[in-house]
Amino acid sequence: MRSIRWPFPSRPLPRADHLRVTIYSRAECSCCERAKAVIEPRRKAHGFSVEEVDVDGDPALAARYGESVPVVLVDGKVRFRGEVTPVLLDRLLEAEANRGEKGQARG
Repeated sequence: MRSIRWPFPSRPLPRADHLRVTIYSRAECSCCERAKAVIEPRRKAHGFSVEEVDVDGDPALAARYGESVPVVLVDGKVRFRGEVTPVLLDRLLEAEANRGEKGQARG
């Protein structure tokens, strides 16, 4: 079988260095591991920072997020609960990266 190559050069991924992603998770949570597996390659590609917080280490967080983990925040705003959808994350990252580029052009 012959491989088919896309005839157009791919465009570089927009950088999102200005974004901060927070993952509220807990130990031995398979959904949390899947969320991290979706986020990590995108972190490498876009350059945003990731902070992982174990909700079981803080009673207030455990009460707030309980069984809803993983909960993923982007710049402090809840974007995903329970599952991180790759397509939606890609769209969000591209929109946020473009917003960051426009802000830098003005500043």
